[in-house]
Amino acid sequence: MNPVYPLRTVNQLRPLLVGFRKANGLTQKEISERLGVTQQTYARLEANPGRASIERLFRVFTVLGIEMVLSSGPSSSLVRLEGNSGKQDASPARREKW
Repeated sequence: MNPVYPLRTVNQLRPLLVGFRKANGLTQKEISERLGVTQQTYARLEANPGRASIERLFRVFTVLGIEMVLSSGPSSSLVRLEGNSGKQDASPARREKW
């Protein structure tokens, strides 16, 4: 089973994107090349993903191997991001050094 990372606010998205990128061993430049954009364009998206369109985020999710799952129930408005790295350790966001 893939690890699941609940996403409840847009502020949680940046550290998760950075964490998934690093967990996949990718640089911003490598991701930008796969997306067909400049490194600066990707850096802006990663710095402020809340301003990106959902279409652009989905393109990034695809490159990073992330699946987005919408859920309802006790944790209403819960979005889960699932990585396919096979590692079930701490959240990629927690590995991000500030």
